[in-house]
Amino acid sequence: MLIDTSDFRNGMGLVVDGDVYQLKEFQHVKPGKGGAFVRTTLKNVKSGRTLEKTFRAGEKFPRAHLEHKPMQYLYNNGTEYFFMDMESYEQISIPTSDVGPGAKYLKEGTEVAVLTHDGHVLELEVPITMELAVTQTDPGLRGDTATGGSKAATLETGAVIQVPLFVTAGEVVKVDTRTNEYLGRVKAS
Repeated sequence: MLIDTSDFRNGMGLVVDGDVYQLKEFQHVKPGKGGAFVRTTLKNVKSGRTLEKTFRAGEKFPRAHLEHKPMQYLYNNGTEYFFMDMESYEQISIPTSDVGPGAKYLKEGTEVAVLTHDGHVLELEVPITMELAVTQTDPGLRGDTATGGSKAATLETGAVIQVPLFVTAGEVVKVDTRTNEYLGRVKAS
């Protein structure tokens, strides 16, 4: 199915120069002189790179049907990660190389969104924030908190982040999975 620039919508999938892109932003421009055009920001769904491209108004492209599926992380065996479709309960495996940087925050039972195109997994979206237990960190020394320093902490999933000196092993912390930043401690219930 071909679509033209007047059909553009944010989040839509397009095939441009043989690659599948997700349309992040677009702007129709009608200059005083010359023909109208459309400025776009496209994200390559395979490589993750963004591309700014300008198209003539009315230009046509094949539409790529992108589907976001809610899935639950089950386990990994070292070479593949296994997920369960939350609607059909079907299990799929994704090679470790295709999971991406968010893999270091996955723990059993985590709900993720899997972006697929024609049945092929393109991208795995982990939650923006995760609450994870600190399994190992150096003890903070008394008086060090005044300097506002930080130290490395290993989380239950194996991820290593920087935390304030007052965080100890066994505490649960909130982490931004996009930036690998410590956001705060989680209150025990």
